[in-house]
Amino acid sequence: MNKALLICLLILSGRAIALVIDGSKSIEVSANMVVIDERKNISTYIGKASIAQGSLILNAEIIQLFSNQQSVIKIIAKGTHKQLAHYQQNQPNQSRFIEARALNITYLIEQELVHLKGRAHLVQGFDSFSGGTLDYDIKNDKIIISMLKDGTQRVRFKIKL
Repeated sequence: MNKALLICLLILSGRAIALVIDGSKSIEVSANMVVIDERKNISTYIGKASIAQGSLILNAEIIQLFSNQQSVIKIIAKGTHKQLAHYQQNQPNQSRFIEARALNITYLIEQELVHLKGRAHLVQGFDSFSGGTLDYDIKNDKIIISMLKDGTQRVRFKIKL
């Protein structure tokens, strides 16, 4: 592994420890390339990017971490039409992992909100939801789904009672 890449990953791992539910766990990051913009506090992982911290797993073609001086505040994962971005995390109010896929996934750490856009799909327990966009409010255990503005990707869901 390139020494510069290893040093960048070690520097970033200290910043990323603040992810909410799994915040006390160490973070593991892998990608084909990393670009760190210290001025903007943005780290971009390119090429089969993967982040794991405790039960949180995020995979995408591109993953960006946005931070303030103390912690990561937002994560954006960008997939492709062939390989959607993937989010998985254990939630304290769920018996099974929450799993989500979409072209773009935005995770707002402090708000505990996951926003999916483009071919959005979420599995919560035995229930599944899909549509053009989907917002999953982790803290309030709330899901809001809508079709895209162009009328495509209508809302669909399956609930097991």
